[in-house]
Amino acid sequence: MVAAIFLCLALTRAEIIERFKAPVITKASGFVQVIADCPKDMRQEYQIPVASFAADICKKLAAAEGRQSSRYADPGVVVYVGEERTNRTDVIVRKIDRKDGSKYTRIYLPAPEYSDVDKFRLEVVRAFYFAVNGEEYDDREVYEAMINADPVLKANEQYEKLSRWQRGEETGDDEDYLKLARSIIVPGTARQTDVLRFASRLKLYPNSFSAPFARKYHELSFSDAVKLADVEPRIRLAAYEKAPLAIAYGGGRSEELLAAAEAYSAFLFDLARFEKSKKELLDQLCEADVKLEIALEQAREYEKEQAKTWR
Repeated sequence: MVAAIFLCLALTRAEIIERFKAPVITKASGFVQVIADCPKDMRQEYQIPVASFAADICKKLAAAEGRQSSRYADPGVVVYVGEERTNRTDVIVRKIDRKDGSKYTRIYLPAPEYSDVDKFRLEVVRAFYFAVNGEEYDDREVYEAMINADPVLKANEQYEKLSRWQRGEETGDDEDYLKLARSIIVPGTARQTDVLRFASRLKLYPNSFSAPFARKYHELSFSDAVKLADVEPRIRLAAYEKAPLAIAYGGGRSEELLAAAEAYSAFLFDLARFEKSKKELLDQLCEADVKLEIALEQAREYEKEQAKTWR
């Protein structure tokens, strides 16, 4: 209270009036309310994005719970955007019972530019269930509810599980791993993991380990396959068998990865026919490689976009 008095004394009359004029942003049918007790420039930068961020979480939770959208007379989540420009990451929480028995949570972000976004997300989820069910979820329950309600977060969890398997940090049924590795986790999108896994399959293998290509190669890169295709007929057969699989490996994800997959598939069919010169085939392979680089860059940009917060 004393700090608030000193703050008011430190502000000019115009600044105090400006603070009182600050609008309250209400979203999610009145469930989320964001109050910005900060200068105008900080309000413009953080108030609406913070409100949208919190409201999006609550809408997804409501949908996952099968709740019909309705207008709320009083908010269940009230967020205060502070004015500090320091690197404080605090997310301060206070649960409140109203006189009429309804509940809500105040969440204070002293320094919105540096606030711990993961902590804020968890506290919004906790506040949602406190307000609508009167329940106080522990961290595990909050995390499970959050993952189940948000397809992007659920996909992140699956990708992380794949990464742990690949690093040898997760043990389990190999069939479960293969099923997850082959699945299209988020249709129409590709992560770096998807592109790199696709790239790892861009090799040709003999149909028998005991009978290597040219009596010594148990695997061949596509460029080496071009160089040896005229002396080892089985390379052309392997290319023919691999061509349709390239589409299967890259399909269903991003347009860029599909374009790369189609380019490699066309190259493999042409390698199987072997009607083009080696230079023409290598040029065709180079064009497919360029498309794969584009797919990888698109995947990186997609992940950057997904990682963005209101900052």
